[in-house]
Amino acid sequence: MSIRYLSEYKLFKIDTVNTTYILSITDTEGFIGHVYYGKLISDDDVNYLLRTSYNKWLPSQLPSERNNFMDMFPFEFAGSNTGDFRESSIEIEDINGNRSVNFTYDRYEIIKEGFNRNHEDLMPSLYNKSETLVIFASDKVLGLNLKLYYSIFDKEDAIVRRSELINNSSTSIYLTKLLSMNLDIDNDDYDMITLHGNWGRERKIERYKINPGKHLVSSIRGRSSHQENPFTAIVQKNADQTKGDAYGFNLVYSGNFMSQVEVTQFGDLRFCMGINPKNFKFLLETNETFSSPEAVLVYSPNGIGGMSRVFHNLYRNHLIAPNFAYSKRPLLINNWEATYFDFDDEKIISIAKKAKEIGLDMLVLDDGWFGTRSDPNTSLGDWFVNESKLKGGLTSLVAKINEIDLDFGLWFEPEMVSPVSMLNSMHPDWAIKISDREPCLARNQMVLDLSNPEVREYIFDSIATILRSCNIKYIKWDMNRQLTDLSSSFLPKERMGELSHRYVLGVYEIQGKLLKEFPYLFIENCSSGGARFDPAMLYFSPQIWTSDDTEAIERLSIQEGTAICYPLSSISCHIAASPNHVVRRETPMNTRARVASFGVLGCELDITQLSSDDINLLKAELEDYNSISDLILKGDYYRISSFNENNTHDSWMIVSKDKREAVFTFVQVVARHNNREFRIRLNGLDPNCLYRIESELFSESMTLHGNVLMNAGIIIPYAGKDYVAYQFKIKAV
Repeated sequence: MSIRYLSEYKLFKIDTVNTTYILSITDTEGFIGHVYYGKLISDDDVNYLLRTSYNKWLPSQLPSERNNFMDMFPFEFAGSNTGDFRESSIEIEDINGNRSVNFTYDRYEIIKEGFNRNHEDLMPSLYNKSETLVIFASDKVLGLNLKLYYSIFDKEDAIVRRSELINNSSTSIYLTKLLSMNLDIDNDDYDMITLHGNWGRERKIERYKINPGKHLVSSIRGRSSHQENPFTAIVQKNADQTKGDAYGFNLVYSGNFMSQVEVTQFGDLRFCMGINPKNFKFLLETNETFSSPEAVLVYSPNGIGGMSRVFHNLYRNHLIAPNFAYSKRPLLINNWEATYFDFDDEKIISIAKKAKEIGLDMLVLDDGWFGTRSDPNTSLGDWFVNESKLKGGLTSLVAKINEIDLDFGLWFEPEMVSPVSMLNSMHPDWAIKISDREPCLARNQMVLDLSNPEVREYIFDSIATILRSCNIKYIKWDMNRQLTDLSSSFLPKERMGELSHRYVLGVYEIQGKLLKEFPYLFIENCSSGGARFDPAMLYFSPQIWTSDDTEAIERLSIQEGTAICYPLSSISCHIAASPNHVVRRETPMNTRARVASFGVLGCELDITQLSSDDINLLKAELEDYNSISDLILKGDYYRISSFNENNTHDSWMIVSKDKREAVFTFVQVVARHNNREFRIRLNGLDPNCLYRIESELFSESMTLHGNVLMNAGIIIPYAGKDYVAYQFKIKAV
């Protein structure tokens, strides 16, 4: 792994373990061009790939055709309004209203030491980078300076990019767009993979051919959203889970974003990613700097599965907090679907006692414990205990839960305020809203203005006071609505376009301060389910609530899509009631448990109402999950089959790093009309290793070599009913 500058070629070569990324500087003009990104290559003199050696349209050689050159050169970072009509990387407005900006190379720096986690920084960042290349460029007409960052890691096939703009001019400017990255490559008849959905249907995998024009994935909802996710992959047409080139991109940001693939007039491909320029207008005074969020780039020649495993390793080792990344997660029960708002001490204690009985570790008290809240219409912002429900307050309840030998967690929705609340009556100017316009409510609540430091301080103090008062190990941080009516009583009018971004920075600041004071606090982020499942949230929370749809069959596609780039150890999966509260489908207990075993397992049902048979089944499934939880935290994920593609069954594997242990899960969703058994080929095993396979399907264990399991496969008998799940434990003999 290395970053080198080859001065004789004016070329930068970035090598990870198995990949190479090359950029180059044109001789006279100083344009920064993209040369290559793909498998590791050994030669250094590859500038011929830039095509400028025989391209007579270089502006220095043919200034009369500068426009044509600008519109086809493979820029590492694309200016605006200077002849390149493809998507720009940056847009500004200067004091005269002009919008042209273009950067040329000045110098470089290679930083050898890594960067560690620092909660003083407002923007989340991957840590323990091994080397970082910084390219310095400038627009000499405007007096603007640009830094392009390229970071690598000791053992990961990933590159992290970001950009930084410094206003070194004598006047202020408006920055109206600054993306994190641009990548111009040849179009090899690629497909595009994105994650789309809505509430309760998050992150469904969509794959389609990239045709000419622009293909945009974006959010302007103030959060990364249910509808889109800041992930995009560009894959070869024949790429599948095991073969073919796959390029993956993920933005470390929790707010408005854009991710776009463009096929140009020349048939080339431009990919760009960063903060969405819509509703973004940032005033940069003289000597002020604006930094973009990080964008993660992953290339794998081993298909979509190979790409996924790179992302998983990278995030476990360089994004999630080290004290949580590989530590056992608590098996928790959340009372929400058990009680909703209708609970008191007695009900919560009864759930806790039963939870301890069946082997759970923690009880999480959800919405309804504060203010006068007995429905969704009041009290958000009033973070004091509702003692009409909890006699003796939280201190008494937590002590009783701890006496049962369970840890305690608590739900907050800190970013919101109810119109009917003490907070809103005292500080009506703290909500995001436009004067004289009726506010656009959602769930009968408004959003607090996190650009205001007083608001941020109030939220931090409210949560910290509760955490200091009793033994709370975990908080569920929820955010249940989108941003509308974008106006702030705190920001001056010339900075109103900064609200959406400053809001996101406010979320980061508060969570960072909490972790600084409470370094072992376990935060699970949530946003109406999975509307803020992004890498930036993983920086603060080791796991994220995946979806409010907890139904096992619905969860198959949600969890498959999430795992395309996010590690299983971050995917919060709960066993819910049957029939399910969202879709009313009935599924067996073991199917619900085994689908929830895809990630971090928990419970979301009233266990005091279960039959003795279901209690015994649940207890056995929890014990079974404990036996494989280490694989969830540390193993490699292999997608074997997809219900989204075959419409009958779903299956996946998790394999230990040393390939000595694995678990394979198979779900028959729909009974086949032809009553035929399934033949499934496994993956990720050592072909020469002998394995023992155990399952409830077998009267006795089977012993087969890895090459048999992967090439010939196993036979799974036909089950004459829907929603049947089997689990196979595989261990080296």
